[in-house]
Parts: sequence; C-alpha cells; structure tokens
Amino acid sequence: MSPVRRLRDGAVKPLISPDLDSADEAFDDFDAQDLDVRDLTGGETLRVEIGPDLAGQRLDKALALAAPSLSRARLQALMAEGQVLRQGADGSPAPVTSGSAKAILGVYHIIVPPPIAAEPLPEAIPLTVLYEDDWLIVVDKPPGMAAHPAPGSETGTLVNALLHHCGTSLSGIGGVARPGIVHRLDKETSGVMVAAKTDAAHQGLSTLFSKHDIDRLYLALTRGAPHPAVGTIETRLGRSPHDRKKMAVLKTGGREAITHYRVERTFGPPDRPLAARVACRLETGRTHQIRVHMASKGSPCLGDPVYGAGAPAAPVREALRETGFARQALHAAVLGFVHPITGETLRFETPPPPDMAALEAALEAL
Repeated sequence: MSPVRRLRDGAVKPLISPDLDSADEAFDDFDAQDLDVRDLTGGETLRVEIGPDLAGQRLDKALALAAPSLSRARLQALMAEGQVLRQGADGSPAPVTSGSAKAILGVYHIIVPPPIAAEPLPEAIPLTVLYEDDWLIVVDKPPGMAAHPAPGSETGTLVNALLHHCGTSLSGIGGVARPGIVHRLDKETSGVMVAAKTDAAHQGLSTLFSKHDIDRLYLALTRGAPHPAVGTIETRLGRSPHDRKKMAVLKTGGREAITHYRVERTFGPPDRPLAARVACRLETGRTHQIRVHMASKGSPCLGDPVYGAGAPAAPVREALRETGFARQALHAAVLGFVHPITGETLRFETPPPPDMAALEAALEAL
C-alpha cells in the first residue's frame, strides 16, 4: 500500500471489489453511544429505589427525581453508556438503556464515572500527519493511543497531541474533552483518523458520517478464516446482557450493524487455515463492530483480549509470542471522503504499523 493516496477525479475508489459495493457506501454516524466502553474503576455507584410514586413515569424523569444530583440529560448519557442498571428478581443487575421506558418498582444502580480534568492539556506528542489544511487534519493514529481523554486514559491521547499541534484552532463542537473529534478508533486499533479544526468542518464531516458518505476499510488478522471467504455480516449489536463492558450480537434490541468482508489471504494449510488477513468495509460503525463480527464468525482478531475467546493453533501462538504482539490485530487502513469545505475528494491509505506487519510476516512462515 502507498502511505497516502488522494483522488482528484471526483470519485472515491471502491475499497473492495464491486461485488461488495452498494449505492450507499457507509460509515455510521458518530454519537455518544459509539464511544469506547469505559473502565469506571474508582467511580461512584448510586443506589436508587423507585417506589410506587415514581413507577410508571419515564425512567429518566423518575431517576432524576429520585437522584436530584443528576440531571435527566446526564442520566440519559449514562444510560447510553450502559452505566444504569436495574436489579432483577434474582438480585443480578442488568443495564437499562432507554430513558423513555417506564420506571419499574425496584432498585437501580447508577455508576457515575470518576471526574476527569475539565479541559485536556496540550502535550508534545509526535503525530504522523497525512493531510492538513485550515479546516481539518488527517493523522495515522498509532496503537496504544486513545482518541480522547477518558477514565484510565486522561493523558497521552490524540486530543492532547492535536491541542499541541493545532493550538486553539480545533473545533469546539466535540466538547471540552473531545475538541475536533468527529469519529474514533479504539485505543489499541491503529490507522487513519480525521479531526476538525473549525466548527464548519466539524458540522460538514458529521453530516458525511450521518449520510454514510465515508469510505472506510480495515485490515484484520484473524484466528482461522471466516467462511465463506467473501460475505456480509448483518446483526444487531448492543451491550452484552452478561458483561456491560462488552458488546454482543443480540437477537432483539441493540442497533443494526453491517460489515462487508473479504479474506485476502490465509496462513497455514489451505484446507484448514490457521489464520487469515481479512479486509472489512463498514456499512455501519458501531462500537467494536468488526471485533464482535469477526468473533461471531469464529475468527476473532488475533490478540483481542476482549473478544478473542479460545486459543489459536500452536503455531499461531508461537508467532504471537515471538513478535510480542499484545493487542487486537486491527488497522484502519483507508479513509475516503469529500472535503466538507472545498469539495475535493480525498482518500488516505496507510500500511499496518510495524508490530502488525511483523506478526503477518511470522504468519507467512506457517
């Protein structure tokens, strides 16, 4: 792959062969529900009991009355993040995510994250800048860097680096904790990200995401190979009913999630591959979508500590050990979009970083 490729002919080059393309090449809209599942260790848990006087009202309203220290808006945000739980008849809590649902008699637990700095500070962190103008900046995010401050990653984030690099020019629409951030990658996922430097660019990029006018391709190294070799995974994704820090394929509820994939090559015996390199194009952009979808096909991303249940074959384990690879093998390789201000069609492509390239080289020897 070439490090950067910008198209100027008015068309974004298809990311996967035409049989996988649709009229609506999409990446889903960014919103608060698509943020990383947060580690809330050190936060405060409020125990709130809903009595007969509040039962039957909207849940967000009832909880705001029962816990006056929290606004309805704050409660809605916490519900979207899976941090409001209702204690069931068996005593185990389950997340509730709809503020418009009716409040039910019983005990609710509200997990309030520990406070973080009101405003992130600039940090002189090196950035690999792929493109920059007066309105936006495109970077190749390394693995291990969080997109924005959150509990457990208050410093050393892309936002901290952008504040130092761009000064005061970042868009403020994302809020004080996430200036300029229009979309995000998981902390341990590498690859191309765009950030807005002005409010006009932020609004324009957000519109592109909401209208599915963003091209985005990921490369994954997986345990085994998904079958068939080319296909589409279409499910509902939402918080796992068994573990609020994980996402899961749901039979009902959740949100629509669609991933188009193609096995680019396999490693090991052709009839029983031990690993594969898979290109994934997102039609929606849910939290951990590719990681969950690959796991649902029995081929989770190698090194994934959350969704990689089950050990890979011994030769693959040895490749992981020899290279010291210790994260999900997932890289956002391509980002293509129409510049929201100039109208220029841009496309950026980066190769996997050295750690993932080393793992693939070790797999080639299988």
